[in-house]
Amino acid sequence: MADQDKRAALISEIRRRFEAEYIPSRTDKYDPRDVERLQQDDTWVDNFLIWRHDVLDDTLKMVDESFQWRKEYAVHDLTESSLPKGLLDAGALYLHGYDKEGYKLFWFRVKLHTKDPKTQFEKKKLVAFWLERYARREHGKPLTVVFDMAETGLSNIDLDFVRYIIGCFKVYYPNYLTKIVIFELPWIMNAAFKLVKSWLGAEASNLLKLTNKNEIQEYISAEYLPPYMGGTDTFKYSYPPLIDDDFQTPLCENGPMTCEDEAENKEETEIDNKENVDSNEDQVLNSKKANFVEQTPKSEECDKLDCKVKNAKKALTTFKGPLLHISPAEELHFGSKETGEKKCLIVLTNVTKNAVAFKVRTTAPDKYRVKPSNSSCEPGTSLDIVVSLHGGCSASLQDRFLIMAAEMDQCTGAGTQELAQFWKEVPRNKVMEHRLRCHVVENIKPSTLTVNENAFNTPAKTNEDLHLQLTQLCQANRRLREQIDRCVWFQQLTFLLVLLVVANTTFCFYLLYDSRS
Repeated sequence: MADQDKRAALISEIRRRFEAEYIPSRTDKYDPRDVERLQQDDTWVDNFLIWRHDVLDDTLKMVDESFQWRKEYAVHDLTESSLPKGLLDAGALYLHGYDKEGYKLFWFRVKLHTKDPKTQFEKKKLVAFWLERYARREHGKPLTVVFDMAETGLSNIDLDFVRYIIGCFKVYYPNYLTKIVIFELPWIMNAAFKLVKSWLGAEASNLLKLTNKNEIQEYISAEYLPPYMGGTDTFKYSYPPLIDDDFQTPLCENGPMTCEDEAENKEETEIDNKENVDSNEDQVLNSKKANFVEQTPKSEECDKLDCKVKNAKKALTTFKGPLLHISPAEELHFGSKETGEKKCLIVLTNVTKNAVAFKVRTTAPDKYRVKPSNSSCEPGTSLDIVVSLHGGCSASLQDRFLIMAAEMDQCTGAGTQELAQFWKEVPRNKVMEHRLRCHVVENIKPSTLTVNENAFNTPAKTNEDLHLQLTQLCQANRRLREQIDRCVWFQQLTFLLVLLVVANTTFCFYLLYDSRS
């Protein structure tokens, strides 16, 4: 309690002194929105204090420099339309993945950067655009900077731009930097590295981590590293519209999810299969499948579809948050209209000692069904959330999902009314937020030039068809192996009998010859 009172007193003193000593003489150099935020956002002021070790004079100077920079770069008004599209397309700067401590990664692909004084100001605005976008959404959560210097040359090295990026964290975005991971620093930059450390200062220079392919996994796991860094991440930056997310509650709010869309698609697939199957063996398989579908209740069919989603869409990446581990970490993979895959699975794991309430929201509530979308997860347990496309809708790169989570007291109930009241009362700074975007998986084109004539008339096989065919293939393979084993045994027995006959015949001839002699 005493520490809280001390922090509150420091924050109040910063506000009082800034208003008295700085605002009167520099009103035209500040954006009014920043001044207003300084008076209302305790966390923001506290971050300035933490970054300057609670030294009031240093903190006030940092606030002044940050506010002037924000006004010069018009940070509040930075949008995609205010930046050259070529800079966004280039992919030299982007946010993607997490380090081993769960902090977001801010990538700077140095080989994609070319030193050019004419575009330097626009590139600096791009850095401000990404950082401000992140800061607004994550409310002060720190991040890790990755300087990827693989395959860089002299034309890519721009110390002024590097100094600017470091300055953004040192002055303009307080307490946002956890570390700077430098991958494969060129030997020509060894001398300049000492200069970079001096820019950070004696204490902050400890945040610099020099790594190579063998060392980088000390800080970032393989799932968020590209193959050339020794990782398994196939992510490739592309520039979709970076819309301002307007998250809304999905239509299916913690209720039963109908399977009409899936059942209709399944029936159509079965009809097409029956019309186009040529072999007697496929006809037998489809008839068994049809009988099974007729005997299965609709509710059980839904459960099987959910199980199929769980088996087919098991995520390989995990976001490790303070309350929940969320898998997948960044993308929900839906099929295109041709592939027809319309379901994805989100797995939440509660890593706290209390129940955690969660809500799932989306920017396209008319397209998706989410079950459950508002519930709670018990301590140490995992919960599956099924996200399903509705009707004939298809996923889009612009669609986003937001998972909100907050820790509940032991005595708090988990009913619908209790959850609604809980979300009204929970403080904003106690809510964990994590965003997921959608990824559309296109059809895989055939790699051979020769195509069977009937291939154009044969419908795409469903997962269940392929499973049945695989099962039959395994059975046929087992029968064939048994036949081969029997043939080998019979062959060995025949060979043994032939040897016995030859030996017996030879012995008889020997006796006959001996008697004559």
